[in-house]
Amino acid sequence: MDRQKFQQRCAIKFCVKLGESATVTYEKLQRAYGEHSLSRAQVFRWHKSFLEGREQVEDEPRAGRPTSKTDNNVERVRSLVRSDCRLMLRMISSELNLNQFTVHKILTQDLDMRKVCAKMVPKNLTTEQKAILRGSQNSSVALSQVMNHGFWSMTPRQTAKVGSGTLQTLPIPRKRE
Repeated sequence: MDRQKFQQRCAIKFCVKLGESATVTYEKLQRAYGEHSLSRAQVFRWHKSFLEGREQVEDEPRAGRPTSKTDNNVERVRSLVRSDCRLMLRMISSELNLNQFTVHKILTQDLDMRKVCAKMVPKNLTTEQKAILRGSQNSSVALSQVMNHGFWSMTPRQTAKVGSGTLQTLPIPRKRE
């Protein structure tokens, strides 16, 4: 929370304890904080809640926007793309009943894939896979060969414990040849 907002809420709580009205409290905050003071509506809202017995100065925890990017959906997208890598985002999203933007984020961020020759492939190819792609005249045949040679082994990720959850960071960088 912003330090000034916290201080102003404490000041509002103090004014409520002294028995001052919301209007007087707002005027005092205007004098003390100038253009950085809370709006009149916020001051009145906080004043009313402190009058009704609220003791906490911090905001109440709120639920965020619901997301469809769950572990289950990531696994569903992964298995569908593995079965047919020529599927378009629109087709994947309609098949799995997910938003196209969500499918795109899963493919690019969670599965580290990108579009190559109308196929979704991992961003980091191994040396063996690069050699297969360079040595072939036909890119679609080469991509199918790459897919059959351990293509779907995803790059390992570094993870770190943060608070109550696990933070997933970028893939471990590989040496470029």
